[in-house]
Amino acid sequence: MTEAAFADGLFESGTAPIERPVFTAPAVDTTSAPDPGSTPVIDLSEVTKTYSTGAVEVTAVRGISLRIEQGEYVAIMGPSGSGKSTLMHIIGCLDVLTTGSYFLTGLDVAAMDQIELAEIRNRHIGFVFQQFNLLPSLSAWRNVELPMIYAGVGRDQRRKRAIGALERVGLGDRVNHRPGELSGGQQQRVAVARALVTEPALILADEPTGNLDSTATADLLMLFDELHEQGRSIVLITHEQEVAARARRTVRVRDGLLADASGRLAGFGVPA
Repeated sequence: MTEAAFADGLFESGTAPIERPVFTAPAVDTTSAPDPGSTPVIDLSEVTKTYSTGAVEVTAVRGISLRIEQGEYVAIMGPSGSGKSTLMHIIGCLDVLTTGSYFLTGLDVAAMDQIELAEIRNRHIGFVFQQFNLLPSLSAWRNVELPMIYAGVGRDQRRKRAIGALERVGLGDRVNHRPGELSGGQQQRVAVARALVTEPALILADEPTGNLDSTATADLLMLFDELHEQGRSIVLITHEQEVAARARRTVRVRDGLLADASGRLAGFGVPA
């Protein structure tokens, strides 16, 4: 995927940028556990995903139901070929389900077209990827401002909020540095700042420690701990047990279904 394609695919809403009021997230009560009576950030019901190549059909997700409450920190684990990545793409609105339902903060994602899904990705989901996906020609703060450009936020507000987000992740003294002038851990922190800058409902991190050494991994996981304590909803995709252990709940995927800690599959005598 090219740099331009990445930016367009994640952030572009399909319409010309317009000026909109700056959104300020409401205060979050971090002293209490997630409220099971509130609208969940993620609500999947009997979701399936089937890919067709000619006459061949492969079902990667086979009926997953999953509810994640606001303010939860959840790890999703699974071996290669388990359906974990497909589930992540569905949660991140990067792919569409075949059957079932998906509500993101109460919004019926399954009924949306591609333009609406792009708007959801831009405004409701903050992405953190293994490869960082930073544009090498741009400084840290200009990388962080990208989703706000597509959202139509004014120039002065973009710079203010981008620098503020970098300060929140400990890079206030690196705002003008380009990715090539930053360590791997610092680049991933820029990516986290970019994910935070639109005040999304969900932080979706896909193997975020995959390209980091042990020290940078520990620093990033500590940052996620801090974000969770602030009331952020975080879904972390990983194959590393020690990384998943930092989350407050772990969901395991195998053969396109949810499994319990022993590896038994939901739908085979185990409730989801």
